[in-house]
Amino acid sequence: MTARRTDETHRSSTPLELFFDLCFVAAVAQAASHLHHDLSAGHLGHAVGNYLWVFFAIWWAWGNFTWFASAYDNDDDAYRLLTMVQIAGALTLAAGVPRAFESGDYLVITVGYVILRLAMVVQWLRAAGADPERRTTALRYAVGYALVQAGWVARLAFDQPAYLYAGLAVAVGELLVPIWAERARVTTFHPEHITERFGLFTLIVLGEAVLAATVAVQTAADARDGLDVDLLVLAGSGLLLVLSLWWLYFDRTTQRMLRSMRTTIIWGYGHYLVFASTAAIGAGLAVAVDALTGHAHVTRLQQGLAVGIPLAVWIATVRWLRVGPPLPGPAAAASPVAAVLVLAAAWTSAAVPLMAVITATLTAATTWAVRRTDRPWKRTVSGAGRMRD
Repeated sequence: MTARRTDETHRSSTPLELFFDLCFVAAVAQAASHLHHDLSAGHLGHAVGNYLWVFFAIWWAWGNFTWFASAYDNDDDAYRLLTMVQIAGALTLAAGVPRAFESGDYLVITVGYVILRLAMVVQWLRAAGADPERRTTALRYAVGYALVQAGWVARLAFDQPAYLYAGLAVAVGELLVPIWAERARVTTFHPEHITERFGLFTLIVLGEAVLAATVAVQTAADARDGLDVDLLVLAGSGLLLVLSLWWLYFDRTTQRMLRSMRTTIIWGYGHYLVFASTAAIGAGLAVAVDALTGHAHVTRLQQGLAVGIPLAVWIATVRWLRVGPPLPGPAAAASPVAAVLVLAAAWTSAAVPLMAVITATLTAATTWAVRRTDRPWKRTVSGAGRMRD
């Protein structure tokens, strides 16, 4: 299992990686669906707390595999079989999401993680044996992930509030493992490949918003008194919002933040907010549908904030991570202004349509500012093996 080159041409996602992503669709859908139902029932604290925990588990499990595959995917039989074991773990994790939301029981999710982690540790041990230059890095990953997984298992023995504190401590440990491991020697992940992989997962979570818009159209069409205009407006607004988010994220996507390990860590960890907020926007749109059909126990403000808060987080995070090219002059302030306006729109009677218009305007302004600059944007970065900090 030798390290792959960082300058490979035409490095794209493999069918096995796409299959792995497909299995995470179920987990994302479960998390967004339960967030939607808890918000519609007015259980705000319960909904947000469980959603952030569950989505952390989803994002981190997917990310562990993705970064390893970018550096060491040699597609031999052992690699394929171990990846299939991880897929089994991902499906187990997805099956545990309902219990986590309904009763705070993370046993099934933890079992899924044990399955995922056992295969992941074996992969890192294989890398340690085949890549002498990065043996220390690979061994640190193997030891680190084994220890934090033992922490998750031990956490099951605690009651609240020790259960919560232990979870926070282990989560911090999870985030520290890559930082500690990569200090020995940086792994040879492929920047363009990583950008594509994160973009594909963004499409998966955008699917939740597409689903919510589709449900709005279907509900409007099935109305007994004819087409429901309010639901059609909501559906159109949701579609405009999804299209704008896609444009903002994928317009001339670059890998400028993947030039050093420090900024790469920020970029990768920051995508937790991108992924979680994108799926939450879909859940918020579903809450808006419930509110219009009389199936939600929320106020008008709560309905608006269910979309506005994750949307503002998404706009601010995407700008912070510099997913697209930098904006010149006053246009650089467009995203912060849009995030504030989106939150303000939650207090109006037409919250979602206004948010969609604000986001579409941000998209148009950003596109105009980028197009009027004639500077060519570089799409490649220096090799990960030459990173300094």
